[in-house]
Amino acid sequence: MDRATGSMLSLCQRAGMLITGEDSVEISIKNGSVRIVIIASDASENTRARFINKCRFYNIPYYIFSSKDELSRMIGKFNRTVFGITDENFASRLSQLISAQCEKM
Repeated sequence: MDRATGSMLSLCQRAGMLITGEDSVEISIKNGSVRIVIIASDASENTRARFINKCRFYNIPYYIFSSKDELSRMIGKFNRTVFGITDENFASRLSQLISAQCEKM
């Protein structure tokens, strides 16, 4: 992960526009409050499949990106696998930054 992406994710966390944890993100996907979802590249196959299917069903863009340790460290939490961005502006900027580093799913 490059510095700009990590900084943007951290800023999103401090602004209260980041939801983490599988249960919280799943609820937010269902109620329509999430703009993009980031799934850690080292998430289990079941977790990855579950969130890919949810995002496809609810038409929410998602990225499989970085490791859960690196992502968790950027936001100051421990062992988070799935991240939901609730703000459109943060989501747009993070999409640009992540797209530059990996292929959008």
